[in-house]
Amino acid sequence: MKLSQFKKDYYAGGLMVLIGVSACAASVSYKIDSLARMGPGYFPFAIGVLMVITGLLIAISARGQDAPPPPMPGHLHGMPDLRGATCIIVGILAFIGFGEYLGLVPATFAIVFISAMGDRSNTVVKSLMLAVAMSVIAAVVFWWALQLQMPLFKWGN
Repeated sequence: MKLSQFKKDYYAGGLMVLIGVSACAASVSYKIDSLARMGPGYFPFAIGVLMVITGLLIAISARGQDAPPPPMPGHLHGMPDLRGATCIIVGILAFIGFGEYLGLVPATFAIVFISAMGDRSNTVVKSLMLAVAMSVIAAVVFWWALQLQMPLFKWGN
């Protein structure tokens, strides 16, 4: 028996609400304080509230989905398409290796390019442009603005 997309979205929204309420309930045993002076319970409480809101939005958006979903891309013989998952895992492993031996920019380029190739609608040119743009953004945000202690480029250990 297959669940309709309608029911799946309701269940997903309900699960998000349940997890969010649990996070809020667990965080009240810690000191929350205020936005200017956050206590250890502030962040879990805020994440819990955001999860409740997100879960409610998912459940509400499911109301208009009575039609069956379009067929998912994959193989004709029923096997799942593992290209996306494989590319993401390989991209993460490349980021770890490149980050250790080549620096932030090559590592960011590798993870974005390889992961983008997991989407069958992306072309090599689109993936290259996305990887270059994200490498520039990573350099500005993490190296320059946040002063992350990872060199932009390096060779070896």
